[in-house]
Amino acid sequence: MPHELEFRRVKVDEGDGSRLVSAMVGEMRELYWDVGPAAGSGGLDLDAADMPKAGPAELGPPHGTFLVGYRDGVAVCGGGLKRLPDGTCEIKRMYVVPEERGRGIARVLLHALEDAARDLGYAVARLDTGPRQDHARDLYLAEGYVEVGNFNANPVATFFGEKRL
Repeated sequence: MPHELEFRRVKVDEGDGSRLVSAMVGEMRELYWDVGPAAGSGGLDLDAADMPKAGPAELGPPHGTFLVGYRDGVAVCGGGLKRLPDGTCEIKRMYVVPEERGRGIARVLLHALEDAARDLGYAVARLDTGPRQDHARDLYLAEGYVEVGNFNANPVATFFGEKRL
């Protein structure tokens, strides 16, 4: 059950944080292999100059964080948040390992990230997702995110959401 998760703040570029982000990036490259400047040559490059930044500097203190959810000591999900120039935050890099999908873990992770955002003093959270991730868009809408304009100049995303915390 999702309620059995223990969340820990970790560094996004070390240990479980790094492993989860690497797995997420690999899946995004496969899912969007034909999108963006890298189309047909390895897939979407989340570190490209035209993509929103979400590395250790953004997803770490003092204005950001990265959470990993553990079940029985095993990392099963992760996600982060970063500060945007207007003082809101953006939820980034949400990921649930494939064998744990369909169990409500993404919803629990989203709630944990929203709680972390509140703890950091944010009143508004934003996020985005791509055209081949309807499940993510549906989750965000069900959790109270309303569609807004492209706030981060992401050239690939087709849904941009915002929620008052």
